[in-house]
Amino acid sequence: MQSNHHDITIIGAGVSSVFLAYTLMKHNEHISIHMIDLGKELRERTCSLDEVGVCTCEGMCSKYIGFAGLGKSEGKFNYTNDFGGELGRKIGEQTTFDLMQEVDDILCEFGGDIIPTYSTKNEKLSLRAQMADMKVLSTEVRHLGTRLANEIFQKMYEVMKNRIMFSFETHVERIFKNEDGFRLKSNIGDFTTGKLIIGTGMSGSTWLKEQAGSLGLLPGKTRLDMGIRVEMKGDQLESILGDTFETKLKIERDSFRATTYCMNPRGRIIRKHQHGLVMPDGQNAREKDTPSANLNFSLFVPRYFQSHDEAMEFAVNIIGGINQERERIVVQRLEDFKLHRNTETLEENLVGPSLNGECGNVREEVPELYVMALEEFLASVEELIGETIHPDTLLYGLDAKFYEPTLPTDENFETDVSNLYLVGDCSGETHSLSQAAASGIYLGKHLGKIGFTS
Repeated sequence: MQSNHHDITIIGAGVSSVFLAYTLMKHNEHISIHMIDLGKELRERTCSLDEVGVCTCEGMCSKYIGFAGLGKSEGKFNYTNDFGGELGRKIGEQTTFDLMQEVDDILCEFGGDIIPTYSTKNEKLSLRAQMADMKVLSTEVRHLGTRLANEIFQKMYEVMKNRIMFSFETHVERIFKNEDGFRLKSNIGDFTTGKLIIGTGMSGSTWLKEQAGSLGLLPGKTRLDMGIRVEMKGDQLESILGDTFETKLKIERDSFRATTYCMNPRGRIIRKHQHGLVMPDGQNAREKDTPSANLNFSLFVPRYFQSHDEAMEFAVNIIGGINQERERIVVQRLEDFKLHRNTETLEENLVGPSLNGECGNVREEVPELYVMALEEFLASVEELIGETIHPDTLLYGLDAKFYEPTLPTDENFETDVSNLYLVGDCSGETHSLSQAAASGIYLGKHLGKIGFTS
């Protein structure tokens, strides 16, 4: 019979939690570890959305919860401090780089090395970008792809399940603090633990808010990135992308900053379902047998709101308005966008749409901030590449990236509640797979040094 008490309990089985638990079991063979997740084991994480385009999951979608979290999607690990979070600011940039190298070592240990890394660094391009009032953000990348990412995390699970107690499809209803640690009330019974780590990511934001409130933790500001997804001729940015798979570009102005996200040469645009909203998302060329002839990316502009509710209300009002309760995504030709006129048809368009959107007017449905950012960004891009962006380029509204509300933690990710830690996106410090995993290793090493008596 399994014990209901453990030295450490981790709520959430996403990337940060997986690397945390793996590090813990490697650094301290005596520690007892319990991992709880609302979702399923990796092999059971299937969704009809991938097959027929409609999600039939009961409760939260299996694409986003369960073992490995979002790590099973495209498995793209960007090893950089230029973007993807603020972990370098919290624990030091060199420490973060070293931890990300450890992340990569673990991925390779389980088979990730069959996909080579590549670098987006380009000194000549960086100098040219400066002349066009832009910045080029660089990274070392290991892009596993969905299939290999699933294989790697499944292998990790097979190793971890021999040392760690897993409770899947388990909902923690309430967290109680006591003298010895915590008591967790769940749908399958109560558990106790000495130390508690929460790593529920963005899918657990509402739950985390409720639990934090009951424990007396007050959240801070919440970040929300939103922006237009662009689909253009596959060779339009050849002079930029010729030497790298992806180049991330950034512009900074007095009233905003905007950065390209999820740039997909020869990729497609698919529908992304999150928080009841439907958004245009990029799919890598490797995910389909026949690549497209297009290039797509989103241009994200970050905004900060006083609360998570305020950020979500803003997103729901804008994106939900576009969706019109029927998964609608608006699409507009660039020429029509510039001339402030509706797009009526895409039948003769040179850039064939990879997503079936509804023709319309992005300007009328997207807030001015994101329209202005795109206009200034495209002007800088034209100066950088020395040519006009094709008028048949397509604009889709509206993509978004959600973040957890910030809860204060110390240098070891411990909250104001003793022995309660936040890891990964829950900490507000990481926004990428690589930095989330690195934060897990960092905390795992810290906790692994502490003596435990089960």
